[in-house]
Amino acid sequence: MTSGQTQRFALTTPLYYVNDLPHIGSAYTTMAADAIARFHRLQGHEVLLITGTDEHGQKIQRTAEQRDKAPQDHCDEIVAGFEDLWQRLNIQYDRFSRTTSSRHAQIVNEFFQRVWDKGDIYQGHQQGWYCVGCEEFKEERDLLEEKHCPIHKRPVEWRDEQNYFFRLSKYQDDLIKFFADHPDFIQPTSRRNEVLSFVERGLQDFSISRVNLDWGFPVPTDDQHTLYVWFDALLGYVTALLEEDAEATLENAFSQWWPINLHLIGKDILRFHAVYWPAMLMSADLPLPDRVFGHGFLTKDGQKMGKSLGNTLDPVDLVDRYSADAVRYYFLKALEFGRDGDFNETRFIDVVNADLANSLGNLLNRTLKMAVKYCDGRVPEINIQHLPDDHPLAQLGRDAADQVAKAYQSLSFSQACNISLSLVKAGNQFIDEQAPWSLYKQGEQGLVNEILYTVLESVRLSAYLLTPVTPNLSTQIYQQLGFKLDLNVNHGEDGAALHAIHSSWGGLPTNQVLGTPQPVFQKLEPLQAAAP
Repeated sequence: MTSGQTQRFALTTPLYYVNDLPHIGSAYTTMAADAIARFHRLQGHEVLLITGTDEHGQKIQRTAEQRDKAPQDHCDEIVAGFEDLWQRLNIQYDRFSRTTSSRHAQIVNEFFQRVWDKGDIYQGHQQGWYCVGCEEFKEERDLLEEKHCPIHKRPVEWRDEQNYFFRLSKYQDDLIKFFADHPDFIQPTSRRNEVLSFVERGLQDFSISRVNLDWGFPVPTDDQHTLYVWFDALLGYVTALLEEDAEATLENAFSQWWPINLHLIGKDILRFHAVYWPAMLMSADLPLPDRVFGHGFLTKDGQKMGKSLGNTLDPVDLVDRYSADAVRYYFLKALEFGRDGDFNETRFIDVVNADLANSLGNLLNRTLKMAVKYCDGRVPEINIQHLPDDHPLAQLGRDAADQVAKAYQSLSFSQACNISLSLVKAGNQFIDEQAPWSLYKQGEQGLVNEILYTVLESVRLSAYLLTPVTPNLSTQIYQQLGFKLDLNVNHGEDGAALHAIHSSWGGLPTNQVLGTPQPVFQKLEPLQAAAP
């Protein structure tokens, strides 16, 4: 990771739909977003991480009615569930955007007026198959047998109504040109190809309003219609850009953090973010975001998760039983981000124990104990400059930070973790081969110091590079190495200077007093009881 001049980085999770409490898929996206945000904060960058909730639409209204609650009360309850889970997962978000806020209504109305004045909204007749779960009209060619939604596997509903439409078709050529000029706008490549195929098939104007729906913002020009959820929800990203005391205007919202550097989403909402959203922004004469990344779906034991199958994975229960760092590590290391991934509890326990308990934790513990015994509980004193150029640990360490930085920048979390862990694996092999316990008995204190220092430095650097994924564990390792630095804290203006030191090989100060050796990561056990 190389430091440079202070820069800004803004990213978003989706604004999650509040028809139910957060599921593991929502947690997955948010863990990834938090890791990216932490990676940039470590470098001293100014970061704005936006998350939040999409709270309007027919599905919300129906769900609230089924629960015998007012829609707003239902939303407030579910939002509290999201906020609780983000806290448990150690998510450091900066803004939580709610589409039911009055400030959001002002942003939506001003944006609507811009697009209206452009002549890109008109009233028309809509007939078609509508999925309430997706809040989207479906083309018949995309439906499964017996008119079922391909995503929700539930029957769609026939609709025949007057609606307001956005002239998406007008922007087909502009979008194709934009995608050609900005090949990295949609990632990964499989998602880009999917969007290009969809656009080249021909774009149809899409409905931005509903009738006979109370739960939502009225269309500014016609209060008999309610704004369709996507035309409202996507603007939640813009509302979140407002400073707390700023008037809710588009000018204020776009003054500091726009354009967003990264929209992180699941592939099921790719079309809305990679086609509808850019076209809406083009219509309003506003700059487009830098990148939209659509990750894959999660399965459990090789099967799609669902309440009807009884195989859902409760993220709150998972964190309570196994810790935030364990959950974050598995989903970001063991699954290739961008592709579909599977959760299997046995594999989860095996991966986390092998890497964090057996490799990283064990190497730190055994080396610290030797440092206490052979070096009076201090970081061994050596001259790092005198290490041979081909020293196996120093060689790995000098290149690791840049390699890991490239991995984080490309959202290759698995690769970032593997590179970080390679330092630990090399350290374990090195200490076994060199046998410092034998050298100590032979009076070779200088060699003992060199071995223990380079191994402890490998552990330190590995922990630092893993900070975006396992912030609590990394901080505990740093404390045992004698640092007062809390890696869970944003160090602001000092971040760049600290990063320059801690991302480089040799950042462990010699003679620093070490902490008391104790296991930093307890091995996971299946069916571990939740803490009281």
